Amino acid sequence: MSPAERMRRMRERRAAAGLKSVATWVPAKAAQRTYSSHRLLDARSLAMHAVIAAKISRNRDLLEIPRRNLERWRKRWDKQAPAWFYEWQKILAQPWAAIAALITEPGEEATRLRQSSPFAGVLTPTERKRIYETFRA
Repeated sequence: MSPAERMRRMRERRAAAGLKSVATWVPAKAAQRTYSSHRLLDARSLAMHAVIAAKISRNRDLLEIPRRNLERWRKRWDKQAPAWFYEWQKILAQPWAAIAALITEPGEEATRLRQSSPFAGVLTPTERKRIYETFRA
């Protein structure tokens, strides 16, 4: 018996039993409201930092942007800076290869640090938009 014949017979049995096929669509907007995934956000952040690393590798002057961001944050917090601020200070004092390896690492520690990344401003709005559209749930 061919697959088409088996499917036809299954449909006949279901119809004889009084069952009816029902297909419903969930509007995309409703699905987006109910779906929230930290993994998706972490993956998006990793992708953004991979693009940032590639961009800084081509132009090391861009490394001044996260350093300026840290300086601005230091002035804001004065003596009560969060622990991650000091972590980023130590990280940004390292050679570029070590920084790039850390910001593109998929591990838990790097994921945690990316949640308070000083690399804001390295990507253009168009670059950010492309990444956000790619990871739209």
